[in-house]
Amino acid sequence: MRKETKVIQYTVYDSRNELSADLNELIDCALEAMKNAHAPYSKFKVGAAVRLEGGTIVKGSNQENIAYPSGLCAERVALFAAGSNFPNQRVTHLAIVAEGELLPSSAILSPCGACRQVMAETYHRQGQMFEILLLNPNGSLHVFSGVDALLPFIFGS
Repeated sequence: MRKETKVIQYTVYDSRNELSADLNELIDCALEAMKNAHAPYSKFKVGAAVRLEGGTIVKGSNQENIAYPSGLCAERVALFAAGSNFPNQRVTHLAIVAEGELLPSSAILSPCGACRQVMAETYHRQGQMFEILLLNPNGSLHVFSGVDALLPFIFGS
C-alpha cells in the first residue's frame, strides 16, 4: 500500500478590479450570456464565455427543458458551439457566472461534473490547457490554470 497526494492550486482574486481588461471583457460576455438563460424550473441562471486563441468570444447560457434532463449547461453550450463553429481554434479561457437561489452569496461557484468532463475533452482535443474563471456571488473570483484542478482524475486519463 502507498499513499499519494494530489495538490490543487488556484488563484483567488477579491474582485474583478485585479484582472486584466481582456479577462474583464470575457466576464462581461458571460454576464451578457446569462441574461439569455432559459431556467424556468431551477431559477438558476448561468452564463459562460469562451475566448479562442484568435480572440473570438463564444457565449453560452443554460437552457432547461421540462423534459429534464434534456437541457444543457452554459459551459457545455459555449464549449460545444466553439468546437463546432471554430474547430481549429484553441480555447484559451472560459469564464463562468451564475445567479439564483442555488448559489447563496457565501458560496463558491463550481461547474457540474458533466461540464468538467467536457472541459477535459476540450483540453484533450486541443492538447493545451485553458484558464477557467469562476465569478462568485460576493464578487471574488477563483481562477484555475486548467481543468485538472477541477477534475483531478479525468475520465480516460
